[in-house]
Amino acid sequence: MAAPSKKKSSAEEEPTFDERLARLEKLVAELEGGELTLEDSLARYGEGVKILRAAREQLEGYRRKVEELSADSADGDV
Repeated sequence: MAAPSKKKSSAEEEPTFDERLARLEKLVAELEGGELTLEDSLARYGEGVKILRAAREQLEGYRRKVEELSADSADGDV
């Protein structure tokens, strides 16, 4: 009998903003180190672009949430 698979929830799969930022900082350090091949540099750069886009989307979501909360408090809902 096979062992049950452990599926992570979507919240567990998506990195936090801080995790994304830490990964970006590591990628920048690797790229600035000058020891990567051109191919590895391009791969790291591509990964960084994807992470940056995701982090910007996260920040935009946080901004919208703050606006919603601010609007609620301005309306006297708090």
